[in-house]
Amino acid sequence: MRIGLLTEGGYPYATGESGLWCERLVHGLGQHQFDLYVLGGSGTPRPLPPNARVARTADLGGSDTGPAARNLLERTAFGDRRAARRAYGRRERRRFVEAFHRLALGVCGENVTGAAESTAGPGENNEAGTELGSAFAEGLYALAELARERGGLPGALRSDDAVRTLESACRAPGARRGAAAAGLPDHLAFVEHLERTLRPLSLDWYAEDALGAADLCHAAAGGTAALPGLLAKRFFGTPLLVTEYGVQLRSHYLSAAGADRSAPLRTLLAALHGRLAAEVYGQAALLTPGNAHARRWQEKCGADRARIRTVHPGMAADRFAEVGEDEESGDPATLVWVGRAEPAKDLIALLHAFAEIRARQPDARLRIVAVPVREPGSGAYLAHIKGLAAQLFPDEAAGAHAVGENPVTFEELGGPEAPTLEDTYAAGAVVVLSSVVEGFPASLVEAMFCARATVSTDVGAVVEIIGGTGLVVPPRNPRALADACLALLREPERRHRLGAAARARALELFTVEQNLAAFRGIYLELLSHAPVRHRPGDGVPFAHPAEAHVPGSWAHKAVAAGTGAPDA
Repeated sequence: MRIGLLTEGGYPYATGESGLWCERLVHGLGQHQFDLYVLGGSGTPRPLPPNARVARTADLGGSDTGPAARNLLERTAFGDRRAARRAYGRRERRRFVEAFHRLALGVCGENVTGAAESTAGPGENNEAGTELGSAFAEGLYALAELARERGGLPGALRSDDAVRTLESACRAPGARRGAAAAGLPDHLAFVEHLERTLRPLSLDWYAEDALGAADLCHAAAGGTAALPGLLAKRFFGTPLLVTEYGVQLRSHYLSAAGADRSAPLRTLLAALHGRLAAEVYGQAALLTPGNAHARRWQEKCGADRARIRTVHPGMAADRFAEVGEDEESGDPATLVWVGRAEPAKDLIALLHAFAEIRARQPDARLRIVAVPVREPGSGAYLAHIKGLAAQLFPDEAAGAHAVGENPVTFEELGGPEAPTLEDTYAAGAVVVLSSVVEGFPASLVEAMFCARATVSTDVGAVVEIIGGTGLVVPPRNPRALADACLALLREPERRHRLGAAARARALELFTVEQNLAAFRGIYLELLSHAPVRHRPGDGVPFAHPAEAHVPGSWAHKAVAAGTGAPDA
């Protein structure tokens, strides 16, 4: 089977959990051929197995001023650069304006049924919502057809025609209140964002020897990454599988990048990504969210429950085996926190909870192990947390001539104190998660592989991961967090019992083997339901009887009798 694997800014160019998941999938399903189509891929790719190759890449940078971006804007599937640069004639301009008007109406219109931004109740404005959803899809595919035939779409999306058409849609009857309040700066910013989002429509990926040759398109994320899969289904009837371990629409809503945008612009962008998500979910043959939390997001966007199947992420359990088999290792009075130091993790609540823990159990200690983040401004929150810890817990010394020591330590994963994750989890008795926002927290699964009891806040997929093998408390409640941690610190038998149960649960649900087995079956299921497509050179299936392929005198008799002929 030939799989067109669609990624965005990930495998095989980037590291991280998404890249590792794709790498395990490609290496684990060696019986299939994987053609990688990468959006935003640059640099040197990671080594690929014999059954995988990078078929196409595209640099979708935020600016079109660089040579790579200009090359992308000029390249089309059925035309050279000169044709792509040429301005549209009257007929093409009319086609573009009509298509863009339909898409803009779908974005700007109110009460879009099934979209996450809809405020309509069940049964309200269903006809209007369906019509607007169809308008978005019709406009999207009409733009794709225009780009496929004539090129030039990126320039047209930034043209005065696009801005005027968007302004008309925002002023049309039934438009969202926020869209109607948008001004010219909002229209210009939205058109620029839309052009970047729709750049996959202009790629040279849609030909018989590219995505047209795939038996199945597998998008490793929703949103922009799934756009090539939508077009492959439109042009060739190729089934689309979408896997989301982090919902792209949710990431857009939570992103801090748009905090300085105006309210009308945020309304338009939210509507765009909500409508795109609804179209992807509606056209996918199957959706495989990584947890029930992501599944609920997809259902809220209008996905059909019958076409959703939860497939938990597969994580390598072997590296934690030694620690997991020694569940009594680690300091029995030490709590461990592991993750990215950012406001969503609510380390402030964790420190206040630990202050109460210290008041009731003076020998308790807290290790905060931060994952290195090389982003501008990423250290500001951690510096604030360190300052708060210094105020809450002054260095303590046993005597007048001894050096004081703080009960809260800050370490960096990979440093001398915490060289590996295994060493980090092995050092403590209880692993704590204090987040107010989470998707699928991998640190909890890692702690479970290490047979560690956990105390977590009830956010995201935490309850689904933990089951009954750990303690769960409400978020933003330091006292409840402190009580749960103290309960496990003071009851070693209960702590060990929960840790053993957690490890058994993780080995059953969250290993690489269960993930590969699930996708192996899904690939075969989707291909069995897809219509048979004969390509040149494939031959006709079952043209020769099975016995004609088996050596032996009776096979030659079958050939002589006219039942078939063996292949040369």
